[in-house]
Amino acid sequence: MTEELFEKAVEAAKNSYSKYSRFRVGAALLTADGTVYTGCNIENSSYSLTVCAERTAVFKAVSEGKREFTAIAVAGSSGDDFSVPCTPCGACLQVLSEFCGDDFTVILSDGAHKFSEFLPKRFTEENMA
Repeated sequence: MTEELFEKAVEAAKNSYSKYSRFRVGAALLTADGTVYTGCNIENSSYSLTVCAERTAVFKAVSEGKREFTAIAVAGSSGDDFSVPCTPCGACLQVLSEFCGDDFTVILSDGAHKFSEFLPKRFTEENMA
């Protein structure tokens, strides 16, 4: 499933609206029930209003009632070569952490990784007590 999910992320990147950075990113989010939600980065001339591919996929899934996720694949490139790993940014990791545990799988071009490798200490509801 790792390769299939990564290919879905590459396909999603083709829908990217990245006219400013020219860096296309796609994500494919696997839910616990086997549904896959894809997302791409969508830029805006007011850069702070840009949304990343990972958050697009998460927001699509959550807006359709999904809350349990198994894995996400992320692919990014300024051309057609998606072989260099493209890691999720801090904002995307924080959004994922709302729904995912340390054992959640993050799939990049170099293989599968555990979520805890990317965000070992995260802000959670316990921090708000």
